[in-house]
Amino acid sequence: MSGSLAFTVSLHRASLTLDVAWLFAAFLILLVAAAGFLATRRFLLERGGGTVECALRRGTSPWRLGVASYQSDELRWFNAFGISQRPEETFGRRDLMVVSRRPPDTAEIATLGPGRVVVECELSGGRGGDTVQLALAESALTGLLAWLEAAPPGPPGSHLGRVQLMLPVRLMLPFPARLP
Repeated sequence: MSGSLAFTVSLHRASLTLDVAWLFAAFLILLVAAAGFLATRRFLLERGGGTVECALRRGTSPWRLGVASYQSDELRWFNAFGISQRPEETFGRRDLMVVSRRPPDTAEIATLGPGRVVVECELSGGRGGDTVQLALAESALTGLLAWLEAAPPGPPGSHLGRVQLMLPVRLMLPFPARLP
């Protein structure tokens, strides 16, 4: 009887080992699939160009790591570990004003990584003077400032393509006009 009991115990151990191996393999497959999904999403976000790594914080909330994408009139922010192709935050070019910049403190460096600059921005345009902090690399900060300064002149919401010049007819014609 002891021989058959030992055989049953060894079969149970082998079965348990096989189950653990399958669970570990399934975990590895899920991990590789999640990493592949995040890499594909990041590739699709960067495909349009004008993207930089950018952490975001509102008020005293914790930093959120992500990717910022410069569009013609807005800055779109995507969470680094999100699944959506839609931005979580959108800031209009004319609504975003850089107020100050500073190096991150030691606690922030652990989250943001080295070589970042923290920029405090004030939001206008219906957000009631709300502020947001962005953490970018120095080169990305130069790009952000250039993008903000490159906004076309005019009141908020205006575009050069929408400006209509009201000139007298005689100035628009290349030859003198004779009106009856």
